Amino acid sequence: MDAHTALDAVLDPELDEPITDLGFVKSLDVDGGRVTVHLRLPTSFCAPNFAYLMASDAKDVLTALPWTTEVVVELDDHHDSDLINAGLAADAGYRGTFGHEADQDLEELREIFRRKAHQAAMERALTVLLRADEDVDLHGVTLADLPDTASSQALLRRRAALGLSSDPSSPVLVDHDGTPFPREEIPLRLRFARSVRISIEGNSHFCRGLLRTRYPETPVEATA
Repeated sequence: MDAHTALDAVLDPELDEPITDLGFVKSLDVDGGRVTVHLRLPTSFCAPNFAYLMASDAKDVLTALPWTTEVVVELDDHHDSDLINAGLAADAGYRGTFGHEADQDLEELREIFRRKAHQAAMERALTVLLRADEDVDLHGVTLADLPDTASSQALLRRRAALGLSSDPSSPVLVDHDGTPFPREEIPLRLRFARSVRISIEGNSHFCRGLLRTRYPETPVEATA
């Protein structure tokens, strides 16, 4: 279904995974050009800005479909459900929804998590490379040197999200602004990137467990 496929593009900003894979889509109803989606999260106290971002992104990707005439996205069982749902219905935007409580611009929040996702993807891709050749000189590794794996493809997507080059000759080890890592800082930078990746994966596993506990009817494939 086009609507469900569109929701695959909506990511949990902290876990860097689609809300469809995480089991956050409770229901999806299509009636002609009207689409109604209900989302649910692992706990009622998930960060309101994260919750709003996912709900808002869901409405955006569905509204962008050429055949939709009305899109309703509602967040269930969250302590700010009423506020978030009212803001989405009115297209009030993040600051219009939360007012003075919106202490951070939503785009700034997205950027923070784009950078974290890039660090984690970079470390995963290089780990695959190192398993094949532990003596590789990481300072000279370019995108062309990476094997054609899911990890490498994920890194390219994360680079694109930050506006970084996808030219095969581009170095892999770069900051969020494209600045290459100094050779002497590579071990420290990689350790930090590994900690980010482990944190993301740990949070993902934890959230899947919480969701399955909160909603036992969650399909196994959505929490595996």
